[in-house]
Amino acid sequence: MVTLGFLNHKILIMNKITLTAALAVFFINANAQELITNKKGSEYVFTVVTDIEATEVQSQGRTGTCWSFSALSFIESEIMRLGGGKHELSEMFIVRNTYSDKAEQYVRMHGNLNFGPGGAFHDVTEMIKEHGIVPLDVYTGNPTNEEKFNHGELDQVLLGMVDAVVEAKQKTLTPLWRPAYEAVLDTYLGEKPEQFSYNGKQYTPKSFTKSLNFNPEDYVYIASFTHHPFYEEFVLEVPDNWMMKSVYNVPMEEMMEVIDHALMNDYSMAWASDVSEEGFSFRDGLALVPVDGANIKKTGKDNKNYSDAGAVKESTVFDAPCEEKEITQEMRQKAFDNYETTDDHGMHVTGIVKDQTGKKYYIVKNSWGTKHNDCDGYFYASEAFVEYKTMDIMLHKDALPKKIRKKLRIK
Repeated sequence: MVTLGFLNHKILIMNKITLTAALAVFFINANAQELITNKKGSEYVFTVVTDIEATEVQSQGRTGTCWSFSALSFIESEIMRLGGGKHELSEMFIVRNTYSDKAEQYVRMHGNLNFGPGGAFHDVTEMIKEHGIVPLDVYTGNPTNEEKFNHGELDQVLLGMVDAVVEAKQKTLTPLWRPAYEAVLDTYLGEKPEQFSYNGKQYTPKSFTKSLNFNPEDYVYIASFTHHPFYEEFVLEVPDNWMMKSVYNVPMEEMMEVIDHALMNDYSMAWASDVSEEGFSFRDGLALVPVDGANIKKTGKDNKNYSDAGAVKESTVFDAPCEEKEITQEMRQKAFDNYETTDDHGMHVTGIVKDQTGKKYYIVKNSWGTKHNDCDGYFYASEAFVEYKTMDIMLHKDALPKKIRKKLRIK
């Protein structure tokens, strides 16, 4: 993140003692309330309201596995909050197990299921419940030690295999496709460890999970859409929800109340959103819904998973605070119904900042590495952007305000 350090007034006449005292006061205040910005040369001045501890930013490379990176980043923060220590967990261990389970489901559904690298937050908690988890050092999912993950070939090979099985040219399915499919995963991602040593102790994936003090059953999923009743669960109709898992539905205002209440009480959250908006610019460290969004100039293209930070965008809205649209429940719903809001990307929300005008923004940890912006791989999403483009969030059930938890009948 870019930190601002400057005296915003002139010291005209001071003796040496007074000057030293003034500088001491300034640096004490600066340390007490850090000032940051979105990029070099920007006029945005953010004051940190709350910032929750997180592990180091990772890169998903050229893969569609943001759901695993973001959910595990969130879980790593949860483990720290719960006193389980600081651990880097293996995103590709989750991906490896998900690919296995998704293939089984795809074949059983005769190919009538979304099969691809995308996923949802439920995938991660379900895989942990079923298979456990391992540290990143134990399973990198990168047996050839490439600089960046690149699953382009793997995704095509896996899809070709399951499609060939479904077509069943020999008229009946044999049991041979499963070990053949697993062998491909072993080749591209590495064999899964059954036992391993970590910090001087022996574990299995499930025994290591128990040592982390993390219970997947304690987590809930919140969304806000009007095509289903509020305060009920519903299956979120997005292609990557291949497990057909449910989320709780609340009004937009209460969704935002949940988010703010959680962050102000040291609970972070996993956040699924749409990053294809004109006002989203990871390179500029901002996600906005500006009134004059049509004036944003775009150069270049976004890659399939936006993991190269996407196109370059030019506008004054990324240089100084701007006026944003006022978001309503109806706007959210219309964008979802028209495919303008889709399940593009999973991220990890770790805090809140306010700019010099008093506007609120959320601190977002991304999984596109640290080289594409001046915020060390993070960015700032405005309150309007979060209202408008949130698909769903995952957080601990204790992070919910009591009145909303009661409405949802969550024990």
